[in-house]
Amino acid sequence: MKKRVFVITGATGTGKTTVSDYLRDYYHMPKVITHTTRPPRKGEMNGVDYYFEDDASFDQNHYLEQVSYSGYRYGSSHEGIDAGFEKNPYITIVLDTKGAITYARELADEAVIIFLTVSQDEDLIERMTKRGDDTTMLQERLESPEYRRDLTLPAELKDVAHVIVNDDLESTKGKIDALVTEVLN
Repeated sequence: MKKRVFVITGATGTGKTTVSDYLRDYYHMPKVITHTTRPPRKGEMNGVDYYFEDDASFDQNHYLEQVSYSGYRYGSSHEGIDAGFEKNPYITIVLDTKGAITYARELADEAVIIFLTVSQDEDLIERMTKRGDDTTMLQERLESPEYRRDLTLPAELKDVAHVIVNDDLESTKGKIDALVTEVLN
């Protein structure tokens, strides 16, 4: 059985975590837990949502990819990927577009890239506000070059990514179901 990492990417607020949760709940695909130096959001738990690190502990891991975003470091470790594959040959990970490019390059057809977007960029701000993002952090994120970069599909992913417009969750679930069926058969 061929292993697959379903890489979910796109701008903040496009529904990456929601899609990852759907794949976990409906298809029993464990999420690769990634590392970050950003503080936890309300309700987030260490070892479940992320491994919350300081700079020293962050540097102890072996990364396939890592990136700085809005002043914080993020990365996915080889150890985290292996732990996911121990549970299931199909796993998910949420990455920014730069990380998705690395996965596509390093893992080739083992990586299934899903690029989420929305029809109206204003919807992203509303979603981030509703989920309780800190107003100051939200403003910094919206002004960051990384946020602007993740709004559009990078050229490096044009031939490999499955683009899904996530304006409506039920419609998105149908598109995800069709993609999973295609990939796993």
